[in-house]
Amino acid sequence: MVRVICAALLGAVLAGPVSAEGLPHAPDAGLFPAFDPVAVELGQLLFYDPILSGNRTVSCGTCHHPRFGTGDGLSLGLGDGGIGLGPERRADPDNLPEQRIPRNSPALFNLAAREFTVMFHDGRIEVDDTRPGGLRTPLEGDMVAGFDSLLSAQTMFPVLSPDEMAGHYQENDIAKAVRQGRLTGEGGAWNLISERVAALPAYAERFERAYPEIADGRAIDFTDISNAIAAFIGFEWQSINSPFDAYLRGKAELPEAAERGAMLFYGAAGCSTCHSGPFQTDHGFHAMGQPQLGPGKAERFESHQRDIGRMRVTGRAEDAYAFRTPSLRNVTRTGPWGHAGAYAELEAFLRHHADPVQGLASYAPQGVLPVLAGTKPDWTVMEDAEERAAIAAAVKVTPVALSDAEIADLLAFLESLSDPVALAGRLGVPEAVPSGLPVDR
Repeated sequence: MVRVICAALLGAVLAGPVSAEGLPHAPDAGLFPAFDPVAVELGQLLFYDPILSGNRTVSCGTCHHPRFGTGDGLSLGLGDGGIGLGPERRADPDNLPEQRIPRNSPALFNLAAREFTVMFHDGRIEVDDTRPGGLRTPLEGDMVAGFDSLLSAQTMFPVLSPDEMAGHYQENDIAKAVRQGRLTGEGGAWNLISERVAALPAYAERFERAYPEIADGRAIDFTDISNAIAAFIGFEWQSINSPFDAYLRGKAELPEAAERGAMLFYGAAGCSTCHSGPFQTDHGFHAMGQPQLGPGKAERFESHQRDIGRMRVTGRAEDAYAFRTPSLRNVTRTGPWGHAGAYAELEAFLRHHADPVQGLASYAPQGVLPVLAGTKPDWTVMEDAEERAAIAAAVKVTPVALSDAEIADLLAFLESLSDPVALAGRLGVPEAVPSGLPVDR
């Protein structure tokens, strides 16, 4: 049965729903770098240790937790100033957040794969061999060398964000350094974090085992921290053994609904135009008319709440409201969906995606948002006809008519992209971390 269906998929031409080049190869471990087990175990501790945050209350795992598909289960998260985990997270009345984190927490599956050369919803960091250190980032000339990968560099930007991990203004030494623009170098935010970690003997010993040059006397640098975290993420959430992968390898069948969904996905529905390749992403940027909620992406001195996506990075008008194509690995577990988490139900998101302009016009708020009083209203953009029209005008895709049955089949196919091992994590959440601070469980 599997061979018959694969042959049908691969052999279909214009008369059929799938082109010969449309079906991806199953991914394998060769798409990833090797991971040093000692660095991976060190990275696990650092990932879940709140010591990396300004107020020692938020870890990477707070917003990227395996219980919520390596996200946080919220439309827009609460970093510093939040209490609790996942959809139950709420604002701390004694340390109220200034605003929600402006974008939905992205999943971490397969980010160590070599083909991931751009990250964040707007692609503001990416591989660029013409730049010092081989990366283009918002730090520009202040960016330093020493990162093992783009993923390693990415991990160290949330610690600089007041809304995510740094804290606000005068709350702590990290927040003060960020506020003053001292990010790199002696006395910079990254350096201060490194000194915190190095001061703990349990970490110092582990770094010496992971990096021989530290054992020889070199000080622990923030790139060592980020490299270890990236090694952990790459190992822990490598996701290449879903039912669909087994199907592509000819080793298992898919349920009939998932088979029909695959035919649609790689055929008439046109999903694979953007969600292509072994991880179902072209790594490009597309304007899909997604609803905007929350504070938007604006500097503190700006009053608007819009999020123009990729255009904020490139300055090109054609990039307005375009966002990076996410990988669909384990997508049924990574909600809410959309760059701002506008959809709490994946089915509703699919219906919008099939006809973005109509989806935007008919959108009714359904976000997963903890109460956060005294900040910018969450639905300002959606309540403004001109703002909604600007989002709709950027859409350049042709709508696709899908029946209820076809939506159900696509959902069944997306479920077949779930990898139980990756979802559970290979090492899991540690019982404790060297700082002794509480671990989000």
